[in-house]
Amino acid sequence: MTMQQQGQERNAADLHIPVLMKETLAALQPVLDAGRGRPVRILDGTLGMAGHSCAMLRAAPRAELCALDRDEEALELARRRLEPFGGRVHTYHCRYSQFGEALDDLGWDRVDAVLLDIGVSSLQLDEAERGFSFYGDGPLDMRMDQHSGAPSAWHWVNRENFDRLKECIATLGEEPQAGRIARAIVDARQKSPIDTTAQLAALVEKAYPPAWRAKARRHPATRTFQALRMAVNDELGELRRFLDAILGRLSLGGRLAVISFHSLEDRMVKQAMRHWAEGCRCPRHVPVCVCHHVPEVEILYKKPVQADEEELAVNPRASSAKLRAVEKIAEAVS
Repeated sequence: MTMQQQGQERNAADLHIPVLMKETLAALQPVLDAGRGRPVRILDGTLGMAGHSCAMLRAAPRAELCALDRDEEALELARRRLEPFGGRVHTYHCRYSQFGEALDDLGWDRVDAVLLDIGVSSLQLDEAERGFSFYGDGPLDMRMDQHSGAPSAWHWVNRENFDRLKECIATLGEEPQAGRIARAIVDARQKSPIDTTAQLAALVEKAYPPAWRAKARRHPATRTFQALRMAVNDELGELRRFLDAILGRLSLGGRLAVISFHSLEDRMVKQAMRHWAEGCRCPRHVPVCVCHHVPEVEILYKKPVQADEEELAVNPRASSAKLRAVEKIAEAVS
C-alpha cells in the first residue's frame, strides 16, 4: 500500500462515525458475552467502514464474523481495518439479501448475532464522484455497487417517464412536490441531458414553490436524491428479501439488530418484528387455536432506540437513525 493510500484509508476511517454504537452493542451484548467462552458467529450485513464489526469482535474475542458489502471500495477499506482480527473475519462482496449464499459458503447453518445498518455510508456521501450528494458536484450515479451493471441515477432522471418519476419521488422520497419536480425534470431533459448532481439539485430547487423554499429546513432536493438512491439500489426490495429469510438462519437465543434511517424502512422492520412476535394467527372467528403458532421472537424495545444528545453533537447524521432489536425464542411451527 502506498503512503497516499494509507492516508486515504486513515482519513476515511476518521470521517466514519458508527451510528448508535453503544446502543447496538447493548442490544447484542448477551450474545457477545457468550462469545468470550464459546465460538459465536456474527453476521454484519452492511459492513461499511467496519466500525460496528470491530467493536463486536473486540467484545467477543472468540467470535467469527461474516461481513458483507456491495460497495467494493468500502469493502477494501474495511478489510484493512479488520486485518488485526486475522482468520476470525470472512468478507464477501455481495448484497445483504444474499447473506444465505455467504453463510452456505462458510458452512454456517446458523448465526448468533446479526447487525444490519441500512442506508448510505459516509464514504459514499462524501465522495462527489459517487453522485449520492448535492453538496459536491459529480456524475449522477448513486449505485452502491458501481460495477453491478444496474441502471444509474442518470438513467432514472433521463430515461424514465413522468409517471414513474413522480411515483418514485412521491413514494420513496415522501416528497409533496413530486409532480412539479418530475415535470421539471422531463421538461429540462428534452433540451439537454441532466448529467450532474448540481444540475439536478438546481432543477429541483427551482421547481419548488418560492414559499416552500423560504420555509424549507433542508435543501429542497434532499428527498428527491433520497428517492432516486433508494430506487437505483432497490433498497426496500433488499430489506424485504432479507427480513423474509433471516429468522430461519438465526440461532435460538440469537439476536438481530437493525438500524434504519428512513420511515418506510423502519415501518417494514417494525411490522416484520411484530409479525414474528405474534402468537396465535387463527382468524378471529375460530374459537380454539388450530394454528398452534407461538411467538418466535421477543421484541427488546417497545419503541425504537435513537441517538442521544451527546451523539448528535458529534454526528448530526445520526438524527434519523432508529434501532430495533429482537431475540429469537422459538423456531417457527411448520
